[in-house]
Amino acid sequence: MDVGERNGTVREIIRVVMIVLVSLLVGSWFDAATLTALVVLLVYIGWGLTQLSRINRWLLSGKDKGPTRSNGAWGVLLDRIHHLRKRSARDQQELQSMIDYLRSSLSSLSDATVMLDQDGNIEWCNRAASVLMGLREPGDNGQHLTNLLRHPDFIRYFESRNYAEPLEMQAPTNASVRLSVNITWFGRGNRLLFARDVTRNYRLEQMRRDFVANASHELRTPLTVISGYLDTFVSQDQLEPKWKRACEQMLQQSKRMQNLVQDLMLLSRLESVPRSAEYELLSLAPLADMIKEEIEAAAVGDRDIRIEIRSDRCLRGDGNELRSAFSNLAVNAARYTKDGDRITLRWFADADHAIFEVEDSGIGIEPQHIPRLTERFYRVDEGRSADTGGTGLGLAIVKHILRRHNAELKIRSTPGQGSTFSCIFPLALTHEPSDNHKQKNVNQKVEKA
Repeated sequence: MDVGERNGTVREIIRVVMIVLVSLLVGSWFDAATLTALVVLLVYIGWGLTQLSRINRWLLSGKDKGPTRSNGAWGVLLDRIHHLRKRSARDQQELQSMIDYLRSSLSSLSDATVMLDQDGNIEWCNRAASVLMGLREPGDNGQHLTNLLRHPDFIRYFESRNYAEPLEMQAPTNASVRLSVNITWFGRGNRLLFARDVTRNYRLEQMRRDFVANASHELRTPLTVISGYLDTFVSQDQLEPKWKRACEQMLQQSKRMQNLVQDLMLLSRLESVPRSAEYELLSLAPLADMIKEEIEAAAVGDRDIRIEIRSDRCLRGDGNELRSAFSNLAVNAARYTKDGDRITLRWFADADHAIFEVEDSGIGIEPQHIPRLTERFYRVDEGRSADTGGTGLGLAIVKHILRRHNAELKIRSTPGQGSTFSCIFPLALTHEPSDNHKQKNVNQKVEKA
């Protein structure tokens, strides 16, 4: 309370006391002091109610001009309210100016911009949103966004509330236009949507995929012929040693090229062919046994291979793709470990995820290399990778397969101590095995024993 308010309140109290004293004094002359004081107080209360009514009418009128003058505490109250209204109007005008400036800036963008409230209803959109997404300003304001954009992928993306990665989709207004949609949170649960035309990048990427797929397909036949003839030459006993060694080296490199072509074709298929809608149930115990045999065949020397199946949940997905992903990780571990190192295949589940891990005690990976390991042809050590016979596409294939199953790959590694590659699946992609499925697994284990 400032000095003016304090003085006004004190004056009002003194006024009330003086009125009561005067009314008592006057009333005592007529032997009606109590009645006179009561009447005077009722008149004062009525005057106060009149002042409240004036303030209420003034506030409801919404007029910018100040209220009529009043004395005492009521005058101080009216002045304070008037100053607060002026300050609020000034702040509101400044805020509106900032909003108008922001909207003007966003309207000039070539990217579609849509502001959404907490419920997902459109509050505002720019002109580009009309061109790229078919939204109208202000006609669509107040409409729920998914009522206007009915693309199934967009609805799943919007309702997931997980916008870490952008969504690429077909433009609702033009089937030949590709959009990259990104949503961010702001304020108290509000959302801001940006959509960018990425048609040119999409077409360039499509050309690259087509070129890789066609080139790989065309290379496969001549490489098969070359490998066949070289294999025939190497098997000839009368071939001179120097030529036999040369043919063996050529055969080795031709097989390496065949593996590269196969991996490129697999990558092209993963990128271009939609994932299958019909999934199968995979039991991880027999799959881990099969992968163990592949490690033993790929490893030079002996490895301490362990299998830890901590959950009997089955994994639902494309069997061939998942087996390829897990085998890639396991064979990779075999290549980058030495004689006597440990490799662990682990399957377990928690409250939200099911996880397949390949852990090794090998050479490990430096931290700066980990973010780039899933890039195509990226090699931590060029010389060592060439010696191991890898194509540099294994982890890229794993990443694409996991992405097709709504899963992700996480890599943890300590140089000199080993690495752990974790395939993290949503728990919804797993299934509790039925009694028949359990009995089938038991029979398989008995037969293998």
